Amino acid sequence: MHVLVMTVVHHPEDARILHRQIRALVDAGHEVTYAAPYTARGVVPRSWVTGVDLPRAAERRRLAAVRAARKLFKSMRGKVDLALIHDPELLFAVAGVRGRPPVVWDVHEDTPATLSLKPWLPAFLRPPMRFLARLLETTAERRLHLLLAEAAYAGRFKQQHLVVPNETWVPDRVSQPGDDRVVYLGWLSEARGVQEAVEVARLLQPHRVAVELIGYADPQSRPLLNEAVAEGVLEWRDFMPNDEALKRLDGALAGLSLLHDEPNYRHSMPTKIVEYMAHGIPVITTPSPRAVELVERYQCGLVVPWQDPQAVARAVLQLRDNPFERIGTGGRGYAAARANHHWPNSARRFVTQLEAWAGVKS
Repeated sequence: MHVLVMTVVHHPEDARILHRQIRALVDAGHEVTYAAPYTARGVVPRSWVTGVDLPRAAERRRLAAVRAARKLFKSMRGKVDLALIHDPELLFAVAGVRGRPPVVWDVHEDTPATLSLKPWLPAFLRPPMRFLARLLETTAERRLHLLLAEAAYAGRFKQQHLVVPNETWVPDRVSQPGDDRVVYLGWLSEARGVQEAVEVARLLQPHRVAVELIGYADPQSRPLLNEAVAEGVLEWRDFMPNDEALKRLDGALAGLSLLHDEPNYRHSMPTKIVEYMAHGIPVITTPSPRAVELVERYQCGLVVPWQDPQAVARAVLQLRDNPFERIGTGGRGYAAARANHHWPNSARRFVTQLEAWAGVKS
């Protein structure tokens, strides 16, 4: 099976797209052409895919990327068995193309709810854009195949769709959590708690506990982070490929998830929490419902109030000063991740479903 995978929004090294789904397809013996904004993101394609460069869709600059994706899709429609798209914008790139192969839209998030998180979108445009997003979802369900990243997204659709959760690769073994370094892995923005993370770093500095942030920061957050780095308050590594970034979790004291109480986060499981668990480190999280569910079910971390850096710092010091609690918490998270959230457990279902839609026997 030859699969065309396209994104114009996500980083080409996106963990879900490249390190889980595409890797699963390649490991199953399928050919993948991966079209993504390589040049715009300053990366090159992995050797195990055929890379095609696309423009990046960012803020209000999206039309050129959609046009380029549509041109590519038309040129490859007779050469691939299936297309897998990862952005709502790409619904326009495949719409109305005759003779197209089966198209799958991987629904990463609650599209209408995300509009409140886009500072570049004027407030007066958000209601009509939410209406358009819902209309797009309804149309896509009638004409395309859908995958869902969260079971909670099913309520937005009339039919049943396969859920491919944001699981992770869980190592065979991990080291015990340390006592002098806290990590954050993921996108950095105000709604994801970047301001709280910087303040936590300031509070922990006198206690000789370092804070390390790993991830791309939006334009609004970069000045704050650059200032904190210049002052020696924390270490910020910017974007790292997922396979490299995950190595930085090993031996940390704890992993932070400081999401704000936003509609898009209320029904989503923060992938970073599963990644922290997979590397045997305790989780410190704000009380988003899915995060609380994980932490309480597996007793793998501590829950702190929304936007409360002092509470986060206290939780860090509690774990630092209690090795038995720290090691036990990390160990329970690791065991739960290995048993319930190891990506290979879902990878075969994902590949089998795409093969069925493409009409290809495994």
